[in-house]
Amino acid sequence: ISKKQWKVTSFCWCIFLHSFLFLLVTMSDWKDPDNVPDPQINGESYRNPTEVKMSQIVLPCHANHCGELSVGQLLKWMDSTACLSAERHAGCSCITASVDDIHFEHTIGVGKVVNIIAKVNRAFTSSMEVGILVTCEDLYTDKQWKVCHAFATFVARRTEAGKVQLKQVMPHTQMEQMEYSLAAERRRMRLIHAEIITDLLSKCQEYEDAVPAERTRVESVELVLPPHANHQVSTFGGQIMAWMENVATIAACRLCNAHPTLRTIDMFHFRGPSHIGDRLVLKAIVNNAFKHSMEVGVCAEAYQGGEPLRHINSAFMTFEVLDSDRKPRTLPRIRPEPVDGKRRYQEAVARKKIRLDRKYIMSCKQTQVPLSVPWDQSNQMYLSYNNVSALKLMDARNNWVLTSEKNKVRLYTSEENQMLCFKVEMHVSVPAEQTFHLLSDLRRRKEWDQHYEECELINQADEEDTLYRVTTPSASKWGKGMEFILLASRRKPCDARDPYLIALRSVTLPTHPPTEDYTRGEVLCAGFTIWEESSSVTKITYYNQATPGVLPYISTDIAGLSSSFYSAFSACSHFLEANKDSLVALPLSTLQLDSTTTASTQEE
Repeated sequence: ISKKQWKVTSFCWCIFLHSFLFLLVTMSDWKDPDNVPDPQINGESYRNPTEVKMSQIVLPCHANHCGELSVGQLLKWMDSTACLSAERHAGCSCITASVDDIHFEHTIGVGKVVNIIAKVNRAFTSSMEVGILVTCEDLYTDKQWKVCHAFATFVARRTEAGKVQLKQVMPHTQMEQMEYSLAAERRRMRLIHAEIITDLLSKCQEYEDAVPAERTRVESVELVLPPHANHQVSTFGGQIMAWMENVATIAACRLCNAHPTLRTIDMFHFRGPSHIGDRLVLKAIVNNAFKHSMEVGVCAEAYQGGEPLRHINSAFMTFEVLDSDRKPRTLPRIRPEPVDGKRRYQEAVARKKIRLDRKYIMSCKQTQVPLSVPWDQSNQMYLSYNNVSALKLMDARNNWVLTSEKNKVRLYTSEENQMLCFKVEMHVSVPAEQTFHLLSDLRRRKEWDQHYEECELINQADEEDTLYRVTTPSASKWGKGMEFILLASRRKPCDARDPYLIALRSVTLPTHPPTEDYTRGEVLCAGFTIWEESSSVTKITYYNQATPGVLPYISTDIAGLSSSFYSAFSACSHFLEANKDSLVALPLSTLQLDSTTTASTQEE
């Protein structure tokens, strides 16, 4: 490089660094959205109209043998609080339809106070999702800590006028908007959960162990009395869950000859009602035992008089046995019973795989999720959920700073948790659905984005998820080009207050390892939200978290030294308008499909 070129290059980088540091200092003055005071409505602090709070002191009558709050009792309190929230929104009686997986982070001792907050996140036609947060409070030290966070689905009961049409939830705060948006994605996961179990069953292996599962079988009968009924004169859902937890604990004790600790409950799903006078038959058995945990399957069936048994509920609970140092003990293996026992044994392995995927992909904070998670068919649903959720969370931020604008194409930046993000916003005169279809196929992006050199479709996983290999030219004159293995997840809106979404994130595939010709890049979160503002006008917003592999391509734009973002999105606008009348549906019949089925997300 000549001395003149070196001076020019050095000067440009000095300007860039100065501008970049100034930008970070400016954004650091913005408050964290989580610390912003509640919005004011009519001069008063805003409170969600569906929010219900319950506080209970843990008495000895609520405790188990260890002096800790019984999980069954906690489930009763959670269910009643959530039900009151649902009924406050619906204006009529509601019943528990299901409760999502619950992971208990801490136990609660006698004398502590349990605080439960429940509020409706989103309402669909006749069902709604209620978020439940449980914290524990020590009155002597004034300390509080989170115990668990759950999501329950409630259904409004029919009235004399027929099926209930629930009113929509109107989110007011950033957190409410985020939960409202994610509720639709969680609902989609509930609907296709059973398909994941079916796909995994063929991959299970058995262990040859000597402990017969029959030894752990428990059966108990409970008579439903008036104290067990709720205000709707049907058996209180929390009471049924408490009875189920009781027999499951006994089954776990019989395997390990010790007192177990309940760690996780897979989804409760209520299949029918129960009433005063019913006999509830509760059955539990250890389905499988792993090294440090066991899964207990439990079901509840009801009958009255000579009627046949009615299946009310079933759930799967994971227990551990702790030693004197509070470390998990090694457990004996289970020898399953023939036929049904073997099926339950295999299903337990599949459910454990799903639990690990959820913990690995979904349960940790976004900044803790590895950039490239290995993709396979069994964790596709959770990767897709994480992909879409990350984009929705970025869309819900309210601390964006306008960095530059040219011909109504705006560039915004945001710095949070030491991570720089940017978004580009513009309007096009193209219908929203057509825009969605055109931008969904990444193979066409190189027609308008100079950073897309080649785009190869690797796998059309299903109707909504596609895997691509993308290559980009080098950001510098002497460097290598970059390649990305991207999962593209697309979603159509559930209702008029949802956008079209195209979410992108990096994954790894054994069939596509890094190559010597390219540097493997990573995308943590990127994608488009597409809002229909009228039948012919659409607002497009592109988001990206500036990981090291992406930053070189956009650093000069952020520093104000370039307007290449305008050139790219101006080309995008011309591309969309030139193709607004073309047929652009993805040719699924010509692609290599791993699965041609996907769960319906239509309203019940």
